[in-house]
Amino acid sequence: MDGIASALADPARWRLVGLLAERPRSVGELAELTGLRQPQATKHLQTLARAGLVAMAPLGQRRVYAAESGPLREFADRLRDLAETIDAHAGERDVLDRYRAAIEADTAAADQDRWADGRAFVFERVLPVPPETVWQYWTDAVRLTSWWVPPSLTVTECVLEPTPGGRVVLAYRDAEADYRSEGQVRTAVAAERLEFDLSVLDAAGAVAFRGRYDLALAAAGEGTRLRLDLEITETTVEAVSAIAGIETGWGQVLDHLIEVIAGKEVQS
Repeated sequence: MDGIASALADPARWRLVGLLAERPRSVGELAELTGLRQPQATKHLQTLARAGLVAMAPLGQRRVYAAESGPLREFADRLRDLAETIDAHAGERDVLDRYRAAIEADTAAADQDRWADGRAFVFERVLPVPPETVWQYWTDAVRLTSWWVPPSLTVTECVLEPTPGGRVVLAYRDAEADYRSEGQVRTAVAAERLEFDLSVLDAAGAVAFRGRYDLALAAAGEGTRLRLDLEITETTVEAVSAIAGIETGWGQVLDHLIEVIAGKEVQS
């Protein structure tokens, strides 16, 4: 596939394939129709032949080329598969578009520090396990690491100590940078309530903004109703992209939590 894509990347070669699709033609005829010098036409045809897109038949002093449809069909099938994959994951593109729109809106609003103080978010989910199990996924470091950031990111430290004054740390990285948040637990009632502060730090280690989190768990049949309230404080102008991504980001990680828990339940 790579050889075909490379061979077709040149407009002159596209033109040659189009002409040969109609019928076999000699090098001289192709050069005349495309305006190429004959050595140029020959070089392009050799590239197409190496990719399997055309075949050459020597007829006396003439070199006649014909197009091969098989590789083009395979290439078309691959392009069709790619297009179908894109369509099947259109939701991921929607997330990107919403995030970009949120950044643009918040950039316009962030004219001074504290610009987003008091902004609040509410997230609710129903999970197919009892509150005690959900609590473990929030307070056990190994379980917490398994879901707190999207799968595309690598967690380097993840701690939430379920006791008043306990540490909260979330550190992770991607291909471009390292990210770190630190905070402290305010209230912890096993399998019921967890309140904590978490400060997102900038590259220099200063607070970009602080979030106050209030997690409530309640039995819902055989499962758990989860509600997470988040209020933003101490915002800086530099925190625009992080704050713009809160709604999308927390939505993704809570959905990831459900997927992780559901996967464990199936395995067990």
